[in-house]
Amino acid sequence: MKGIHKLLIGAIFVVACAALCAGEGEFPRKEIIPRKDAFFGMHFDLHPNKSDTALGAELSEANIEKLLRRTQPDYVQYDCKGHAGYAGYPTKVGTPAPGIVKDSLAVWREVTKQFGVGLYIHFSGVWDSAAIEKHSDWARIDANGKPDPNNTSTFGPYVDELLIPQLKEVTSKYDLDGLWVDGECWAAKLDYSPATLEAWKKETGFSEAPKNKSEAHWLEWKMFHRNQFEKYLSHWVDALHEFNPKLQITSNWMYSSFAPLPVKAKLDYLSGDYSPGLSVDKARLEARYLASAGMPWDLMAWGFDKGEGLNWSFKTPIHLQQEAAAVLMQGGGFQIYNQPTRSGYIVEDIINTYGEVADFCHARQKVSHKSQSVPQVALLLSSESHWEESDNVFAPWGGEFNSLEGALHALLELQYSVDILAEHQLQPHLSEYPLVVIPDSPKLTDDFKQALLDYVKNGGSLFLMGEKCARLFRDVLGVDFIGEPREMNPELNTPGGVVNVQGIWQEIKTTTAEILGYRYPTRDVRKDGQAAASLVTLGKGKIGAVFGPLPNIFFRCHHPSMRRFVGAIAERLFPEPAVAIDGPPCLDVSLRKTKDGQLSLHLMNCANLPRSNRFPIIDHIPEIGPITIKMRVPAPPSKIHWVPDEENIKSSWGNGILTVVIPKLNIHSVLVLES
Repeated sequence: MKGIHKLLIGAIFVVACAALCAGEGEFPRKEIIPRKDAFFGMHFDLHPNKSDTALGAELSEANIEKLLRRTQPDYVQYDCKGHAGYAGYPTKVGTPAPGIVKDSLAVWREVTKQFGVGLYIHFSGVWDSAAIEKHSDWARIDANGKPDPNNTSTFGPYVDELLIPQLKEVTSKYDLDGLWVDGECWAAKLDYSPATLEAWKKETGFSEAPKNKSEAHWLEWKMFHRNQFEKYLSHWVDALHEFNPKLQITSNWMYSSFAPLPVKAKLDYLSGDYSPGLSVDKARLEARYLASAGMPWDLMAWGFDKGEGLNWSFKTPIHLQQEAAAVLMQGGGFQIYNQPTRSGYIVEDIINTYGEVADFCHARQKVSHKSQSVPQVALLLSSESHWEESDNVFAPWGGEFNSLEGALHALLELQYSVDILAEHQLQPHLSEYPLVVIPDSPKLTDDFKQALLDYVKNGGSLFLMGEKCARLFRDVLGVDFIGEPREMNPELNTPGGVVNVQGIWQEIKTTTAEILGYRYPTRDVRKDGQAAASLVTLGKGKIGAVFGPLPNIFFRCHHPSMRRFVGAIAERLFPEPAVAIDGPPCLDVSLRKTKDGQLSLHLMNCANLPRSNRFPIIDHIPEIGPITIKMRVPAPPSKIHWVPDEENIKSSWGNGILTVVIPKLNIHSVLVLES
């Protein structure tokens, strides 16, 4: 009877969570949820073009109602203007697509308002090909003097003559709740238009602009464009807020890992659509950065992907639930992108899939949404290094993020709870983190380096995971650097055996530091070993350093022995984490506090996550377990919840350690401790 009683209590708890998650039990809702409080949403865009012939022809209120009733979203983002620049509504300001049969936005607005669901639009900003076809002088100019056929210049008149007037038109015509503006920071490119060069000369005094990184003032030229984009963004956002203060606005990927800046423009929320492929990995990284931004945020999954040489196919509910878990466990909102038919019909596959994913998310909303991190490991996304290494204005598409992602994966496979922060986010909170990890970042400011040294002297632990960042701290590492770093093909001796670590390594000789690991010229570890990693005490704290590109190598191979090598160093630096897990490396954990202050531990099963375009879509995630969890808590909790399953779990407490045994984990669940 006791077991039945516990199951009944668990069922009541889950039902109560679901009721609270779905607009306090009301659907349709009486009022639209503001974006800052929104949790689950859907995104539909078509990127209308001049070939369209049937936009809206098969759109119906009944089709939309069926979707909304099944999913109970907080908002919908529907198509308005895509990268081609053609509007999907009958605009008088911009260029309407020639194939508009029915005004889709009008129908969506009518139905979403009836259901208390917010309506936002997908609108392409900087990227507007049709605008450039009509106004060639609005284009950005590349380094060879060639006009860009797609991307407008943020120094030109496009923002005032089309973007702002068209957004005013569409938001007022359909009484929209907000904007999700795409094709923005990641579409902005270095610009050599006359207006740009004039502004460059006025600001710097330089009569010429550099064409590539080999020329002088390359970093200044890139930062000039980054600053200009913020000016452009603030200009149109402020204009729209002045026009309608209730509008809730974002610029896709701004103030994310793409643009790791302090939030300056008056956006209402942050958002981004991570790539359809390698999706779980991308969500794991992007969610951890956005969670540290201090703003309401969500991430958008693509509801489809494709195999090599093929076109798009729908992802399965299980696949999208795994993606959702990566976002929910960092406290964010989640939305899914899919496309209706060109005529606007939402097919049954989308409705069914969205419904199952919505159920998954809503069952976890109460204990996940707006949760806050309990600081454990801080992983630095160095904006200074990013500005230096990336030759894009903002987008991180390039090798400079491999080291960050490799370091993240190693730490997650070791079951550390990891936050990703840039310098401006981390520096004010350094003392809160027992361990700070820097991937192979080549550049830090003097001020931030001093802050890190003070942090260590006061008892913190710093892990320098590469020769580039180790070089920045060479004076305090207790080693001598011998010569310059050079390409090598060594074998690293690890707790799991030897593993190849070909790359650029720095030869060192220890003075006061302890050697933590050796590399060898061959797999024969009996002779000719050279120090690969070191540990030194500085004040009350410690610094561990690796003198080769370990996170970059791990990103490319994920060798278990390399993970064990990282783990051995991390354990010396951080011997008593708040959570210790006996579980497989495919288990991600995140230590959080729910928005009402309850300590919670998120567990995510990353088994069988999509890895390449040959395995792009999954439909099975094997269960893992049993999992033994040891948490450092000063007193035994009054209750323990395992959300959403709420099955009977074994626990014990003694000497400040709570031990919990989880029989099995499917995709994602949350251990919640009531104090």
